[in-house]
Amino acid sequence: MVAKISFKRQFLIYLLLLVLACLITIILLNYIVTFIMRKSFLELPDIDCRKNPPFLVILVSSELGERKARMIIRKTWGKERVIADKLIVTFFLLGNHFWPYRQFNVTMESLHYKDIIQKNFMDSYNNLTLKTLMGFEWIHKFCPQATFVMKTDSDMFVNVYYLTELLWKRKNTTRLYTGSVKMGEKPIRDPDIKWYISEEEYPEKFYPPFCSGTGYVLSSDVASQVYIVSKQITVIKLEDVFVGICVEKLKIQPEKLHTEPVFFSSEIFFSPCHYRKIVTSHHITPNQILIYWNALERFMDEKCPNEQRSLQI
Repeated sequence: MVAKISFKRQFLIYLLLLVLACLITIILLNYIVTFIMRKSFLELPDIDCRKNPPFLVILVSSELGERKARMIIRKTWGKERVIADKLIVTFFLLGNHFWPYRQFNVTMESLHYKDIIQKNFMDSYNNLTLKTLMGFEWIHKFCPQATFVMKTDSDMFVNVYYLTELLWKRKNTTRLYTGSVKMGEKPIRDPDIKWYISEEEYPEKFYPPFCSGTGYVLSSDVASQVYIVSKQITVIKLEDVFVGICVEKLKIQPEKLHTEPVFFSSEIFFSPCHYRKIVTSHHITPNQILIYWNALERFMDEKCPNEQRSLQI
């Protein structure tokens, strides 16, 4: 009897080791295929931009552990849709993790939803610039046929309907860089502050004009050019500032998309009337995104009083 129990235990151990070995083999094979066939990308979305060029590609900077946020975004503002015959698609930007099981989970998620862009760098705050450049690299190499590109974050609410309307009304579809524009910002030299930048990294007294990284839009030609010119500039961890530096080198000025503010880097008090005429609102939880989006879609055709255009922040 004891011998039978011991045999079963050994069999289970061998079985578990076999499963673990298979998982490790799958991950290693994925890495090999990635670097040979995918130009160093670990994960790529399933889209052929040549056959079906998107009007707007939304690139969402996301952390590995933010699966719930990604799931909610997929069901709400990030869902693939066609607005006024314009294709809108959303992809998530991810870095890597040193734990193999984390990467395995991402691989499984990517296989299921086919909307993840990932390369082999550590997923961290200091690598946010690399993450955004990865997205622009993907545009440059795999989807230059897109008309516009938006970069945003996973804690944002994005009104894709209003954004598409504003972009569709533009006469020019090139050399666009727009968002919540920051002017006259100074580098923070205190090492104890999150946004610290040393004089060696950036010696100037002021940053050039840039759009808040919470949400900005570029024409695809600018996204591609930013990726190219970024190789000539010292990378800093402040992603939005770095993009502004690249855009300045390209001699492109940030511009307004509307005469009224529509990009907000802070949280906007929610009402359907408020949110119908904005593009972004910040610090929104996944549950709030779901509630706000459902309410916005329900009241899309309702009339709003004119005074609702005055936003409460």
